[in-house]
Amino acid sequence: MKPGPPPIPFPLKRLRGNAGHQRLDREPEPERGAQCPEAPAFVTGHAADEWYRVGKQLHRLSLLTVVDVMPFAAYCIAYGRWKAAEEALARIADDDPAMHGLIVRGADGNVRINPQVRIAHMAAEAMIRAAGEFGMTAAARSRISAGVCGPPDDGKFSGLFGSGH
Repeated sequence: MKPGPPPIPFPLKRLRGNAGHQRLDREPEPERGAQCPEAPAFVTGHAADEWYRVGKQLHRLSLLTVVDVMPFAAYCIAYGRWKAAEEALARIADDDPAMHGLIVRGADGNVRINPQVRIAHMAAEAMIRAAGEFGMTAAARSRISAGVCGPPDDGKFSGLFGSGH
């Protein structure tokens, strides 16, 4: 296994800018269709809602191509599980003002953590991990150069050091 941080896809490198002015080699990129790829048939409910909410933006940024469909589907499925578990917990909390459904009594009479809490936690971890692969977390966005998509600087020193792209 190769040590160090995982490689960064070229579209994310391009969005982050090239502060060090190093040569950025274009990697082979999958063909990007004119339209955002359709969600696979198994992406339903909350997961499908997330696909159509976020997918178009990722496609516009060249981060969602036909080869990215399954990793993005995994993100959407994790989102759907997290949302369903959180909604179930909210319904349980309405009937449990003291503990808000965070703990339950097992068949043996012992108190334990509600399985919905674990499901929500595991789904959230999977969702955040997958979201980072597409540059969708705050940490991933903080590494993207803020000026790349901004309006050009027409100040008196603009162009002095080159465009940086």
